[in-house]
Amino acid sequence: MSVSVEKRHCAAIEEEDNQQYKIKRINCVHFKMTKKILMICLGNICRSPIAEVVMVDVVAKAKVSDVVVDSAAIGSWHVGNRADPRALSTLQQHGLKSTHIVRQIKKQDFDEFDYIFGMDEENMSELRRLAPKGSKAELLMLGDFGLPKEKRIIEDPYYQRGAEGFEVAYQQCVVACQAFLQQRLQK
Repeated sequence: MSVSVEKRHCAAIEEEDNQQYKIKRINCVHFKMTKKILMICLGNICRSPIAEVVMVDVVAKAKVSDVVVDSAAIGSWHVGNRADPRALSTLQQHGLKSTHIVRQIKKQDFDEFDYIFGMDEENMSELRRLAPKGSKAELLMLGDFGLPKEKRIIEDPYYQRGAEGFEVAYQQCVVACQAFLQQRLQK
């Protein structure tokens, strides 16, 4: 999925013709800058795959193009697996689907992505520790967008019984992704 950020790059070119006078011509090149978003949680099986799918859905509904969204884990425990069945079920109940295969964050991600989102303070601390100096990615907590301060942490529902925690995480992601879209991607 893509969010359209169009820029104009114009260069004035002076040309001389055969009659010895100068003609100024402006060549304008339109290009789009793809924005890349990476959602991170501890294992990439609960919150970050939900956030990934929600962000793609929010961007698509807003008809914004040139945005790429992915998700990854801090840890390697679940690499190669799919998301938790409760996360997949929660998405399905909202008409959404995830085909994501768990991967772990890599050093290159910090330069490849424009925004890397953590879900809680521990994620953010680990992202700051892992980020190479001078990397381009802006490290943000997803819940800082649109959620009240007391609900800004998107709690890990993995150890909770049932799917209620997954629904709560889903609802928080919807609000936060919509707010991020409005505040950062639609400017």
